[in-house]
Amino acid sequence: MCPRYEHAIQLLGKRWTGLLLDALMEGPQRFCELTATVEGLSDRVLSDRLRELEVEGVVERTVYPQIPVRVEYKLTEKGLALKPVVEAIHEWANKWVTLSEDSSSVEIPQ
Repeated sequence: MCPRYEHAIQLLGKRWTGLLLDALMEGPQRFCELTATVEGLSDRVLSDRLRELEVEGVVERTVYPQIPVRVEYKLTEKGLALKPVVEAIHEWANKWVTLSEDSSSVEIPQ
């Protein structure tokens, strides 16, 4: 298997990462806005995912020197290049993924 492909799948396949990317496709957001947008995501995991995406050059963190300090996260050019990928996943999910009645489990028809 191609090491770059494997690395990309490991990065993008982590829980919550896809939802974070989807939220950031809407534009720059603050930590609290991301917490509100992605329900069920703990502050610790959000912080970890944002840091991982920042290290990979997918997300840029900007600190505004004001009181109180304001921190904003936005997709870089590299992150924005994922837009067609995220859109393709949305299309695939709409066509092939069936949610169970309690919406906590997902069924994928074969």
